[in-house]
Amino acid sequence: MPVPTDSGTNETVALDTPSGRLVGLRRRGVLVFRGIPYARPPVDQLRWRFPEPLVPWGGARDATRFGPVCPQAPAPFDSFIGGALRMQSEDCLYLNVFTPEPDGAKRPVMLWLHGGAFVIGAGSQPIYDGSRLAARNVVVVTINYRLGAFGFLALADLTGSTIPGSGCEGLADQIMALDWVRRNIAAFGGDPDNVTLFGESAGAMCVASLLSSPQTERLYHKAILESGAAHIGNDREQTGRVARAVLKALSLSPQNAHHIADMPAGLILKAQTAVLASAHDGKDQQKLGRLPFQPAVDGQLLLERPIDALRQGAARLIPIIAGTTRDEWKLFSAADPRLRLMGLGGFEARLAHIGGESTPALLRAYASGSAFERYSALMGDRTFAVPAERLLDTRANTAPAFAYRFDWRSRFLGGIFGSCHALELGFVFGTHSDGASSAFFGKGPLAEQLADNMMECWTAFARVGDPATQATGAWPRYMMDFRQTMIFGDGQPHVIAAPARTRLEAWRDVPDQKIGV
Repeated sequence: MPVPTDSGTNETVALDTPSGRLVGLRRRGVLVFRGIPYARPPVDQLRWRFPEPLVPWGGARDATRFGPVCPQAPAPFDSFIGGALRMQSEDCLYLNVFTPEPDGAKRPVMLWLHGGAFVIGAGSQPIYDGSRLAARNVVVVTINYRLGAFGFLALADLTGSTIPGSGCEGLADQIMALDWVRRNIAAFGGDPDNVTLFGESAGAMCVASLLSSPQTERLYHKAILESGAAHIGNDREQTGRVARAVLKALSLSPQNAHHIADMPAGLILKAQTAVLASAHDGKDQQKLGRLPFQPAVDGQLLLERPIDALRQGAARLIPIIAGTTRDEWKLFSAADPRLRLMGLGGFEARLAHIGGESTPALLRAYASGSAFERYSALMGDRTFAVPAERLLDTRANTAPAFAYRFDWRSRFLGGIFGSCHALELGFVFGTHSDGASSAFFGKGPLAEQLADNMMECWTAFARVGDPATQATGAWPRYMMDFRQTMIFGDGQPHVIAAPARTRLEAWRDVPDQKIGV
């Protein structure tokens, strides 16, 4: 069921692909094909199953309108970061292609995995409009994948495999989309032998999962991870706890859990929301984790946690870019008045809960600024910066790896968000000045230059595996001895060695189980 498109479209264009004929639009100087199905709809008997291949359609399919987004609850930041989420349906496995011309030119392909804590988001959100990237002579693909309880809920154990849900259905959707690209993208002017995965937050964590999976060989060739790394993957014990919590919210027991297969999506989404609230309010966080819904170590797509697989050499020949924003956690802490008013005693208590034997070193490392500033820095490092560094360390002596940090500050609400999580998105896609989002991202000559620099670097990497451009000069490979990092901010991109070294070094002895999500 397609939904209305936006305004400002030009002529329609027909294209024949291995999946069938499509009718798309020529818009902003590129061709846009929206709402392309890449798998059979995961509904009815296919709910909680890995996606099944799509049967090619007959006739011409309308690709001028986006497909529905996956079921999800409203999110507080959508209005000024992601943009409106359109009609929802379990029939949500659609993708969108942006290409300069379907002319057989074998352009680099960039496949985007959106973020949203594994429970929100869609490839059709306006911030992810791939037109400006595609105008730099690449083919951009944005996708939907199943979210939350529909994509990351392991039900097989509790139902005796009556329901086969492994907790990796959303990841399996992404692999199916990659397979669709392999089979179809040449028709759009893309090169199936030069595919770059890129994603942000949960999308970057999915990229790390795909890097570590034995099921993705030869489906992609490079990877970019923005504010998300490899410290994820619920084990069997954890997936069981989350599944039981969802069943409890639905007034089901393990003995009658099979009834969930026939429940309306709205009831399941309501139960998911209750589980998330329980995890986020602190009462059940230790039991459920901060992200209850995330890829499971299912023994098929994920054999172990991604960080462990990468340390053992998974995807060791795949070039990567990985990095963070400078003030990641301020997207979350700035919106919480309790954290803005926190005293130093409250900060130290929270740090001690995380730090264990490393608490004294962490207290010394986070000894300046208000409690709010210290806590924001602590949580940003724990969740994003330290996992990114440990991921980069696994690549240092294998394939090329490049580190970055995004230092541009949002001026929104007096600058309280700083260089927060998700702020680079508008600059990676060049959508920073579109509509109401410009208040959050920023606009003007410096913003335009920043967007140009980031888009040039990302597309250069997609093209040849090296993100250096004329603007950046040489971008050194990441090495553990130097940890050279490209800084994107108000001025010229530049390299510094080991940013925030004192803080990050304090985490050296904190085990993997204490960091990440």
